[in-house]
Amino acid sequence: MTVSAFRDLHHGRTPGEPLVLPGPWDAASARVFADAGFPALATPSAGIAASLGYKDGATPAAEMFAAVARIARAVPVPVSADIEAGYGLPPKELVERLLDAGAVGCNLEDAADGALLDPQQQADRLAEVRAVAGDRLFINARVDTYVCSAPTGTDPETETIARARLYVAAGADCVYPIAAPPDAIPRLAAAVPAPLNVLAAPDGPAPRRLGELGATRVTFGPGLQRQAMAGVGEIADRLYAG
Repeated sequence: MTVSAFRDLHHGRTPGEPLVLPGPWDAASARVFADAGFPALATPSAGIAASLGYKDGATPAAEMFAAVARIARAVPVPVSADIEAGYGLPPKELVERLLDAGAVGCNLEDAADGALLDPQQQADRLAEVRAVAGDRLFINARVDTYVCSAPTGTDPETETIARARLYVAAGADCVYPIAAPPDAIPRLAAAVPAPLNVLAAPDGPAPRRLGELGATRVTFGPGLQRQAMAGVGEIADRLYAG
């Protein structure tokens, strides 16, 4: 599937039928999801970090891109890569490394070291990535206003919408207000002129319900990897108990 076809998956969707993109953390999990019939996958940086023995946010760039490449090679469906805030790489190198890894898209978040980045500077960076990538990458702009403190006196939802609009104007294909509460999704979807990526939490609404609320695309962060490891833990406990 081409980048254009991947982009098309985000448009013309029926409410209640969002694009559900499981998050593989290695080649084996990617094959399981692809074999199940999902049309595309979206890697979680935290899930890959855990599989490589790193804390979230501590994976060296070279290891992250290598992991994405192994996943992309393992499956016949397109793979979008979570590359955190871009590892400080200049746009040209960032785009080249994504394309070399076989990714059709990427997440780029607007926070670093637990603090929100300046929105205009982030928009400028997104515009530079878009200019270099052209139509070769699907850019999912993550907005971290619900996981980092918004500016003093600013409502997180208001700040989210302002940032999202700025990023779309800069060339983002999709906006990802990670950890946005379910009751905010309809207002965000109505206010943002682009597809909305929503995180499915283990104790939150199911993907279909998130779609009914306004999500175009549903991803899971490291949730699926953590569920899988919980299963491994249960197996280990049974083996140890004999």
